[in-house]
Amino acid sequence: MERIRVARLEGRRPRTRPDHLGGDKAYSSRSNRRYLRRRQIKHTIPEPRDQRANRRPRGSKGGRPTGFDKTIYKRRNEVERTINALKNFRAVATRYDKRAYVFHGTVTFAAIRLWLRT
Repeated sequence: MERIRVARLEGRRPRTRPDHLGGDKAYSSRSNRRYLRRRQIKHTIPEPRDQRANRRPRGSKGGRPTGFDKTIYKRRNEVERTINALKNFRAVATRYDKRAYVFHGTVTFAAIRLWLRT
């Protein structure tokens, strides 16, 4: 996450953190959540059943439940399906290109073809 740089159209300093981050239960660790809070990144990560069960017997010392928005989490599924559809193109899945700009063009071309099919 430290290397993320998103250029802005106005030519100002690039953005270094996303507006919101979505993840699955594998990224629900305490250290991941702490890192996101420290960088002030909003996140939607479901809490696994065992983590909820471990927190419950401790009562108020177990901390409060994590915030979770189901509608945002459902959007994450759409993104995953789109990425999997892009991987159906052999050039995107194998990534034989040596240069990043060539691969970017390949992904753009595949995305346009998917868009035209719908």
